[in-house]
Amino acid sequence: MSDSQSNNPRGATLANWRTAPYNTWSFRHVRDLLPSAAIRRGTNFRALPRSTRALHNFRFEDRDGGTHTLEQHLAQTHTDALVILHRGAVVHERYWNGMRGDEQHILMSVSKSMTALLAGVLIGEGKLDPDGLVTDYIPAAKGGGFEGATVRHLLDMRTGIEFDEDYLATGGAIIQYREAMGWNPPLNPGDKSDLRSFLPTLPASRAHGGHFQYVSPNSDMLTWITEEAGGRSYAELFSEKIWRPMGAEFDAYVTVDRLGGARGAGGICMSARDMARVGQMMLEGGISDGTSVIPSEWVTDTATGGDREAWANGNFAYFFPGGAYRNKWYQYGNDLGAYCGLGIHGQFVYVAPGADVVIARFGSHPQPLDDRSECLWVDAMDAIARALA
Repeated sequence: MSDSQSNNPRGATLANWRTAPYNTWSFRHVRDLLPSAAIRRGTNFRALPRSTRALHNFRFEDRDGGTHTLEQHLAQTHTDALVILHRGAVVHERYWNGMRGDEQHILMSVSKSMTALLAGVLIGEGKLDPDGLVTDYIPAAKGGGFEGATVRHLLDMRTGIEFDEDYLATGGAIIQYREAMGWNPPLNPGDKSDLRSFLPTLPASRAHGGHFQYVSPNSDMLTWITEEAGGRSYAELFSEKIWRPMGAEFDAYVTVDRLGGARGAGGICMSARDMARVGQMMLEGGISDGTSVIPSEWVTDTATGGDREAWANGNFAYFFPGGAYRNKWYQYGNDLGAYCGLGIHGQFVYVAPGADVVIARFGSHPQPLDDRSECLWVDAMDAIARALA
């Protein structure tokens, strides 16, 4: 269902597509603005049964003791889509801002969680070594900040790369990064950059293997490595290893730079139901509709592994006190065994094995990162899971 008709603001461009009000349209029309590569689905998709549960009167309490109704929260947090699964069935599905169930929406950094799943498959096949050096796969990284870092360091955000993840910055390395990935028009029209030229230029400011430090280029380096290890483009690998065997309902796609380099750190776009299918596959130990897609050991490690001290000393610890970060997924560290992928502007996929609940949520928050809103959603998803359980 859709609560409103399409509200495409005329004038959405490469220069403004991530800013309000344009993002409510552009986040589900990314390929109209940026080059992309298709992630093809197979001939069959996994059906999701339906078992509607009334949640319109649902209330939850946040970590500060405040009480919210779900309807108020949805209205106040620029939600574009919400799909909730319980015991593998759709119990709630709604869309806003003109979005439809068959449309793809950008995942932002939930893309990192997807990229780590591809890495997990390649590791299970023996094509990728988590303890291998970045430079073993990417010789061009020798002499730069990634030298001495391992694939595991990339997966757990524990490299020593110096990078300020300031989404509102108007200068510095993050602007060069966005130009390299093709997400910003170049400040100097004659400049030509790309991810594979940019990534090896980043310096390191501390030893690899220390505390958690959120650095998106780690995930684009991992994307590059999956292509080298898998021998094909990221979109082809993701389609073959995950999208088709999982039984995706719709094609997905990923943004690419001017040379075709995939943005596995933030550029994947998919439907909300298909993101829920990914979560359900994780909840079922990497199996989708009887097909083993992700190695079960990888799923277990993602849900329970990681270094809690490294997380506690990192820059996102306030989101999940007592949690951890493993394979680009965030662990709640609670009795439900909950973990999630999250992205700026309000993207979430949440998995709670202890409640048999999966939640997929897309948003178009005006601000890239609003700590209050993000924490509310972290708390809301856990509360929904407990209510359904």
